[in-house]
Amino acid sequence: MPLLARMLTAPLVVDVRPGAVADLGALLADRRIAMEGRVAVAVGPGQGDAVLAELDIKAAEVFRIEDGSVDAAISLGKQLRADAYEAVAGIGGGKIIDVTKFAAHMAGIPMVAVATNLAHDGIASPVSSLEHESGKGSYGVVPPVAVVVDLDRVRSGPPRMVRAGIGDVINNLSAIADWELAAADRGEPVDGLAVTMARTAAQAVLHQPGTVADDDFLTVLAESLVLSGIAMTVAGSSRPGSGGDHEILHAIDQLFPGAGTHGELAGVGALFCTYLRSDERLLAALSGCLARHGLPRTPADLGLSHAEFTQAVLRAPATRPGRYTILEHLDLDERAAAKHVDDFAAVIASGASAASGA
Repeated sequence: MPLLARMLTAPLVVDVRPGAVADLGALLADRRIAMEGRVAVAVGPGQGDAVLAELDIKAAEVFRIEDGSVDAAISLGKQLRADAYEAVAGIGGGKIIDVTKFAAHMAGIPMVAVATNLAHDGIASPVSSLEHESGKGSYGVVPPVAVVVDLDRVRSGPPRMVRAGIGDVINNLSAIADWELAAADRGEPVDGLAVTMARTAAQAVLHQPGTVADDDFLTVLAESLVLSGIAMTVAGSSRPGSGGDHEILHAIDQLFPGAGTHGELAGVGALFCTYLRSDERLLAALSGCLARHGLPRTPADLGLSHAEFTQAVLRAPATRPGRYTILEHLDLDERAAAKHVDDFAAVIASGASAASGA
């Protein structure tokens, strides 16, 4: 695909600032999004309703989404299509945005993502992660045409949901290493523009001073999560932000649901895969960043035993058939995986990596 055509798939508008959600009504009235103003708004049981109460968008039809399931997304998609809406805004966390992205894709209309937390990089990505009878699946969708992140709303949410996004964006560096490994071992094409975007996003957060209590830090985190999503759109897949790290993440979700948030699991998965690649410099940097922000780094931090984490490592390749990462490259048996998990935990617990990355 020509470069210009690829860049036109990025969001038309990215608005990251305190009070940004106040201008949602004007954004939805933008003729690039809705010519006649027939728009819908999807909200969840969390902050979505509170945000909606502050907005002057009385002409919009409101749909309340109770969960992040495939069924909820299909139901909303059918309603949007049947009633000929021109656009839809999803207001809330990851579940609401993913449901709305899928529904908009199904209805063939533009979608605006209004994020009330920064827990993961799905805000602007071309992927919806939805629950179904057998667990959770990832579905390709058209990415949002606009992204709004109101830092006031983000700050008012649980700090854990803000910190989690740090793990999901810095894991890009591990995912890129896996992509480059696939190119070296299997001849898989690598999109240089997507890599540049994903790496830039990760490095910005990795080296940004401050904490989630600072607007400057939150702005960089939000922009980096959006840039990560755009990198996936450019690549045409989740490759720039998903490697062995996300294979482990999905395996833990399947085997031990509730062990951690998406971003927390991505951070630990990235750390473990970086350890497997013997990249000591990156291991120190990632470990230092996760420690600095109070994020999990070891199986114990996730409430998992070494044996349980080993089960996840062994299950991980089956979660993304056809994706080649350090896990497929090493093809670990149970004994080797268990030893790597023990050694990894010892290295991280020693504090050496955190000290080197601080």
